Amino acid sequence: MSASETSRGGIGFCGLLTVVFIALKLGGIIGWSWWWVLAPLWIPWAIAIGLVAIFALCAAVIAGLKA
Repeated sequence: MSASETSRGGIGFCGLLTVVFIALKLGGIIGWSWWWVLAPLWIPWAIAIGLVAIFALCAAVIAGLKA
């Protein structure tokens, strides 16, 4: 690997938060549903899908107005 190449790996914020929530759930510290314990994994995807749907709807409306 040359000096100009860098590797940015790692678990990231959402992954770390998920690990913490799982540890707290298994340790009996929190009594949340597993849906909420695993929320840091699925909420960003849900937001991204929602934004794509909103942009697609806006594009369809704009295309409909031009027709």
